[in-house]
Amino acid sequence: MTPAAPDFPKHKKARALKPSSRRPAKELCSECGLCDTYYVHYVKEACAFLNQQIPELEAQTHGRSRDLDSPDDWYFGVHQEMMAARKQDPIPGAQWTGIVSAIAIEMLNRGLVEGVVCVQNTEADRFQPKPVIARTPEDILAARVNKPTLSPNLSVLEQIEQSGLKRLLVIGVGCQIQALRSVEKDLGLEKLYVLGTPCVDNVTRAGLQKFLETTSRSPDTVVHYEFMQDFRVHFKHSDGSTELVPFFGLKTNQLKDVFAPSCMSCFDYVNSLADLVVGYMGAPFGWQWIVVRNPQGRKMLDLVLDQIETQPVMSEGDRRQAVQQSIPAYDQGVTLPMWAAKLMGVVIERIGPKGLEYARFSIDSHFTRNYLYTRRNHPEKLEAHVPEFAKRIVSQYKLPEV
Repeated sequence: MTPAAPDFPKHKKARALKPSSRRPAKELCSECGLCDTYYVHYVKEACAFLNQQIPELEAQTHGRSRDLDSPDDWYFGVHQEMMAARKQDPIPGAQWTGIVSAIAIEMLNRGLVEGVVCVQNTEADRFQPKPVIARTPEDILAARVNKPTLSPNLSVLEQIEQSGLKRLLVIGVGCQIQALRSVEKDLGLEKLYVLGTPCVDNVTRAGLQKFLETTSRSPDTVVHYEFMQDFRVHFKHSDGSTELVPFFGLKTNQLKDVFAPSCMSCFDYVNSLADLVVGYMGAPFGWQWIVVRNPQGRKMLDLVLDQIETQPVMSEGDRRQAVQQSIPAYDQGVTLPMWAAKLMGVVIERIGPKGLEYARFSIDSHFTRNYLYTRRNHPEKLEAHVPEFAKRIVSQYKLPEV
């Protein structure tokens, strides 16, 4: 009698296969990197744009999914606590104060992990992402500053298995982390930590260049940029100067199609499957917003508590009218004259939403836009693709007809 063949995972059966060059999600592919590895054989289950499964993966990761009776859960996901924080001694060259880099370095130095998946840039291009497995603090510091382009972080999954690493920290954004959580049990790891950043509106490298050339006075000297709580885009230039451009002065009519279709159909702005999330949008200007989702996330944050100052989160203002007005403005590609944009920015900065209310404003604005995009371009996916919490957020607003 012939013994039964061992039941190897699908990707191990496929070791000799060349990774597929296809993208099953087609135009909705976020280029997370999964399809560049033999883990492509899990893509139909793992891809956020083929199989939306946030509630199931929240329960797997955090022990529960969102409480749909709690509006805070709708917006911010499963969480134990939130706070505003900033590093007392900022890391030179970091985009903000360097909390993400500091946590990663502490985890590596203390032996909690053997490697950190993060994103450096190529030697030829400061904005071209290069995913790496960092093994030293210097490797981690080389990855500081956001890369606002689609990045194949999960392309290093094969290297992880081949390297024999057993304890790993992965830094990534929502679509990458959903795919990672879906294949987590097949990675052969003893311990996986996930440090997430909120993410919205990534672009291809060509799309980024169009955005810079359309928006900045000096696109070739931009080091990094961010859409900030004062309703202005902050461009940091290589000479140390900061350029401020009002949201309402962006040339929306030229930029409507620059963002990746995956980002236009994403409903995981807050990176709901990470253990710990570090961003900015729920904090006062100059501070970072920290969301602890589970005990493992709290353990990660505890490593740097002696390096940071914290304060409670706050919420002020009412976002609803601003969101409702922004829906047709974006939909129709309205661009204000710069003088009017600056004036509106000043007024909204003084009386508009702040803290968690600003975060809700940003989530509402993007979810309504993305719901419209999905309804118009992929109506067959709408019901299954949009999570219930996102439907509840969108239902607060009047949307234009298709």
